[in-house]
Amino acid sequence: MINVYMDDYRAMPHGFTLARTTEECLLLLRDCEVRVLSLDYDMGAADYSGGEVARRIVLEGLYPREIYLHTSSPWGRKEMYETLYAAVPAGVVLHNGPMSSGKLQEIARGEQTE
Repeated sequence: MINVYMDDYRAMPHGFTLARTTEECLLLLRDCEVRVLSLDYDMGAADYSGGEVARRIVLEGLYPREIYLHTSSPWGRKEMYETLYAAVPAGVVLHNGPMSSGKLQEIARGEQTE
């Protein structure tokens, strides 16, 4: 089980697999069991946005166990949250913001529970 951090610019936190493009993120969601997913919205001019990833998660049922939205775009966060919130299945935790420093440290230490 892996944790995925999708961002075209920011450094990857410890304990995550980095997806620099939306396609990399979707491939990881399709091919791996994902525990925690953290999404950016603005992925660069040559890529889709995090909103497209949120739509694909819903359309393809690619839900990880936990989703965070670390984007600095208020509009993008709103779009992703509303897309995911409307369809999130029971057992999936959706956060309307980034991970706390405590959660990041927990993941870095490998202390997550199944």
